[in-house]
Amino acid sequence: MRVAWLEDLRLKDLERVGGKNASLGEMIAALSAAGIRVPGGFATTADAYREFLSAGNLAKRIEDRIAALDPQDVDALSACGREIRGWIFAQAFPPALEQDIRSFYQKLEARTSGNASFAVRSSATAEDLPDASFAGQQETYLNISGADNVLDAIRHVFASLYNDRAISYRAHQGFAHGSVALSAAVQQMVRSDLGAAGVMFTLDTESGFRDVVFITSSYGLGEMVVQGAVNPDEFYVHKPMLEKGRPAVVRRTLGSKAQKMIFADTQRAGGSTRTVDVDPKDRERFSLTDAEVLELGRYAVAIERHYGRPMDIEWGKDGADGRLYVLQARPETVKSRKREVEERFTLKGSGRVLATGRAIGHKIGSGTVRIVPDASQMSKVKEGDILVTDMTDPNWEPVMKVAAAIVTNRGGRTCHAAIIARELGIPAVVGCGDATQRLKDGQPVTVSCAEGDTGNVYEGLIPFEVATRERGEMPRIAVKISMNVGNPQLAFQFAQLPNAGVGLARLEFIINNEIGIHPKACLEFEKLDGPLKRQIREKIRGYADPRTFFREKMVEGVATIAAAFWPKPVILRLSDFKSNEYKKLLGGERYEPDEENPMLGFRGASRYAAESFRECFELECAAMRKVRDELGLTNVELMVPFVRTISEGKEVLGLLEKNHLKRGVNGLRIVMMCELPSNAVLADEFLELFDGFSIGSNDLTQLTLGLDRDSGLVAGHFDERDDAVKAMLSMAIRACRKQGKYVGICGQGPSDHPDLARWLMEQGIESMSLNPDTVVSTWMALAGSAEERKSKSAAA
Repeated sequence: MRVAWLEDLRLKDLERVGGKNASLGEMIAALSAAGIRVPGGFATTADAYREFLSAGNLAKRIEDRIAALDPQDVDALSACGREIRGWIFAQAFPPALEQDIRSFYQKLEARTSGNASFAVRSSATAEDLPDASFAGQQETYLNISGADNVLDAIRHVFASLYNDRAISYRAHQGFAHGSVALSAAVQQMVRSDLGAAGVMFTLDTESGFRDVVFITSSYGLGEMVVQGAVNPDEFYVHKPMLEKGRPAVVRRTLGSKAQKMIFADTQRAGGSTRTVDVDPKDRERFSLTDAEVLELGRYAVAIERHYGRPMDIEWGKDGADGRLYVLQARPETVKSRKREVEERFTLKGSGRVLATGRAIGHKIGSGTVRIVPDASQMSKVKEGDILVTDMTDPNWEPVMKVAAAIVTNRGGRTCHAAIIARELGIPAVVGCGDATQRLKDGQPVTVSCAEGDTGNVYEGLIPFEVATRERGEMPRIAVKISMNVGNPQLAFQFAQLPNAGVGLARLEFIINNEIGIHPKACLEFEKLDGPLKRQIREKIRGYADPRTFFREKMVEGVATIAAAFWPKPVILRLSDFKSNEYKKLLGGERYEPDEENPMLGFRGASRYAAESFRECFELECAAMRKVRDELGLTNVELMVPFVRTISEGKEVLGLLEKNHLKRGVNGLRIVMMCELPSNAVLADEFLELFDGFSIGSNDLTQLTLGLDRDSGLVAGHFDERDDAVKAMLSMAIRACRKQGKYVGICGQGPSDHPDLARWLMEQGIESMSLNPDTVVSTWMALAGSAEERKSKSAAA
């Protein structure tokens, strides 16, 4: 059979029509009942491709030409590919094959509206396998109409099997060139040129975290996202809450979306689309509504469930009918592979940041900058260089594998360059905007993707460390090990460490890094002067107003951490900025007092209770209420910091209740940070108000020993293991144990001092919250000391 309808194809037809087209048929047949819309069409088969190559002895000529090729020789590779493609362009279709294609096209036109156009997509028989992505190796042609133009586009698709990048990629993956055949799908176009399009993965592409759907979106045809020519919007949807019917969008990032691809007037391969600038007002809003993001999330979960593995899915929103469509789906090939050894990269120094963008992966690379304007000059890149260019498309693949890192001006985390960088295991920073201007050819730099979603390019060769850990079961110990997490961007990565949840989630980190504006400046926006207003307007792009921005970014930050660790508990400390820290936020100078010792001043519970801060605290409460009650992330528990007196504790609990955050309602637990000597001395009285203590050993040590931990003059005396501090710790632990209430510790002490961690375990502490980089070592040390005590006891 030379041609088949997509709806008649199934996954078993992979050898006939390639992975992409077999998957299209599978989805049309199996997922339509679930409400997933997949545009129909037909596909030429591998037999049709081989019949085409048999004409004029083309197959033998290609085999002979490619046999002597060294795929590492970029110039020879380019000459070989160009010559073979020329042969294919010149080859006529065998009459019977041409007639079959024309017949199917005529029937397809009759099925669709009179002015429909079509996408002609490639699907290789070695493509979209579970262990090799082949992403973007062959061409796709959009907005094609008319039988002659469709035949011409199919010929171009056949020729694209011998693009430079495709030849190189097959050689790199170990596929024999002659064993790979090509199928061309002719699929009705979705009018995403009038709407939006993008890519979604059923896991987090950087950490491999499986409980989210990661969605990218930009205006116009999706090729701009796939090629990395645009910085798209990004969304994360939490699968467990989505399946419970919750509004499960836990995170949003507004992309610049500077350009979009739309239909051109001609409908022939090579000139059927054009690129235009996006209206500035459209750039400043998200390209999808939350309802559309959730609908896409449901599609992704259904597709993943059907295929039984993580998936990489292209989608489009038709601007004419307003509906969402799935355009293709293939197995995710990088992060879904199980790895027995985990690598963790850490910078061991610092330097001047030269450029920033979206981090791809979690690795670090260093080397010499090679700025390459276009693919014709890519031979400049040598082994270990840093490839810097405007954007990389699949043509760059031959040199991507020799680079130590990749840096681009344009592109998002689902573009082809990002996918291949992950597959090759090299760091990439994409969407920098102006990296080709900021970096200089020949300059030594360090490219770090180990610091969260933001990738940094540092001046100079900064040393870094690579730690490895074998995955496996951790030994049982008598204490729960949880983590201190501030940065939501690292939460999915940290959640894959052994843990019992989060003992300290820092809200002030989210306010400082994700928001950057003083809450009162958001509440009193209309009263601000012009320059400050302009700065705030720039920060809140994509959100209705400053108040909404402040609340929603808190929601997103907390929800991201809660989703990462769901259903394990996440203890969120309400904001604990000091006045000097609040002052550094945009607009902070207007509202914060000058204090001689902010560490002992206007902070924690007393700030919440103050009339001047009351409305700001209510904003925090509204965010936490949304996380728990609307998003359904009830694993979030609240912690009140720096409670000086019993009356202060009562007042804050009253404010929380007034804002619909009452202890026990919807399972809410509210603990208190035990960090003042008064908390330990009056532990029994404080515990009548709260559900337990989380001991803050940093402030407790400072206040017990009467020293300023920010002062270098007395820093040498700061030691959480001092007998006076241990006495306070013991008082707090005993009181909690006596009342059957939670007691944990979230200060720096156990992370820094394994002997203190052992002592705390012996005292009967329930939980230790550690810095992520010390979780495994502290856990193993505690297990070792427990085993040692057991051996001594048995010997006695």
